[in-house]
Amino acid sequence: MKILRRAASGLSAVSRYLKGVLGEDAYERYLEHHQATSCTAQPLTVKEFWRDKMDRQDANPEGRCC
Repeated sequence: MKILRRAASGLSAVSRYLKGVLGEDAYERYLEHHQATSCTAQPLTVKEFWRDKMDRQDANPEGRCC
């Protein structure tokens, strides 16, 4: 059982790492930041957030390979 728990923990850590590298956790991080800064504006919806993120990347293509 101990080996399975360690393996599951390791896989969970790898999953969190990959989500961070690939940007999959960007919306969750945005919401955490929005809440931590006590912003009074309504947070963007998931769809609005990703549309804004893609628009900003298209307008400023620095640092991307393709």
